[in-house]
Amino acid sequence: MSHVKAGGSAKNIHNNAGRRLGVKRFGGQKVSTGEVLVRQTGSSKIAGPGTFISRDFTIHAAVDGVVSFKKVRKSRFTGKTVPRTQVIVSN
Repeated sequence: MSHVKAGGSAKNIHNNAGRRLGVKRFGGQKVSTGEVLVRQTGSSKIAGPGTFISRDFTIHAAVDGVVSFKKVRKSRFTGKTVPRTQVIVSN
């Protein structure tokens, strides 16, 4: 008869470091070009004027200025509109 010895349990395998996501520069703060404004997974916040979005959905400042946030409705492919927060950098 085949037999497999007890393998034990793996309890300490989920010790990952946090990803440090979130808003890094808040409304009213002055920023310079290239600064990280928001780190996120997926586009829960969208890039507005004066900002650009990088490959991992991080929003950066494209110009020097002051950060502000605005609620907008963005339409999906199906035609449904969903609320999103737009990140804006203006002089």
